Amino acid sequence: MSKERLEEVYEFKDSVTCIGMGLTVVIWEVVMKGFMYGLFVLLHTFALFEISMTDWWAWILILFADDFTFYWHHRLSHEIRVLWAAHVNHHSSERFNLAVALRQSWMEQVYKYFFWLWLPVVGFPPMMIFIMISFSLIYQFWVHTQLVGKLGPLEWFMNTPSHHRVHHSSNHLYLDRNHGGIFIIWDRIFGTFQEEIDEVKPIYGITKNIETHNLFKVAFHEYQNIFHELRKANSWKERLGILFMPPGWSAKGPDLRAKTLRKAWKEEHADILSK
Repeated sequence: MSKERLEEVYEFKDSVTCIGMGLTVVIWEVVMKGFMYGLFVLLHTFALFEISMTDWWAWILILFADDFTFYWHHRLSHEIRVLWAAHVNHHSSERFNLAVALRQSWMEQVYKYFFWLWLPVVGFPPMMIFIMISFSLIYQFWVHTQLVGKLGPLEWFMNTPSHHRVHHSSNHLYLDRNHGGIFIIWDRIFGTFQEEIDEVKPIYGITKNIETHNLFKVAFHEYQNIFHELRKANSWKERLGILFMPPGWSAKGPDLRAKTLRKAWKEEHADILSK
């Protein structure tokens, strides 16, 4: 990679922030994983089926079951604002590179593993579940890059750098698309897939960038925004909307939800999409 290209992809302060977020979350995640592992062990005593880690077919099942679970955890973390407040720091970098993969959420660990509670009840051993969660996280590291183009037939069923560039983009066409972890099949099935197209170069970051490298502001800025809006709310219905409707929803102002912005963009640029 040339020096000019390196400077375009990476920025020192941004990378330090990303690494700082990742290192800090490691300690907190150990605590949460310990608690959730105990809960998984408890739930596994009520397992509906006996599934062994020594059965090869069980690893195929857990691969898809885990990725299906990750898809819904990830998608809802974009579509429910109070969850987005935890997840948004992973998207707030205006760069896209391997350092951004380390820009993990502090608060997401509080609710994340509850999405996986159904797996020990079905019968998957807790250790097997956590191994697969870790494998998925490792896989997702490499897709945070601008340096790998499209990968031919793999684009149809795997999450790739191209698909994940779309996911991290703030372009209206690309908002809240491609939530898959290892596979992209869930997005294709549930209608959240968007291909990266040449005419729409990804612009990284969020729709309103935070312009800071302060770790605490990166981690909690959206909670602060929510708090200010709750104070101004006139009813409990509005407060519930602020917390649980998608980001961009407003009872008073314009509708800036991703689906609204995406629809307006498509109508305005129908000529691009028709090519």
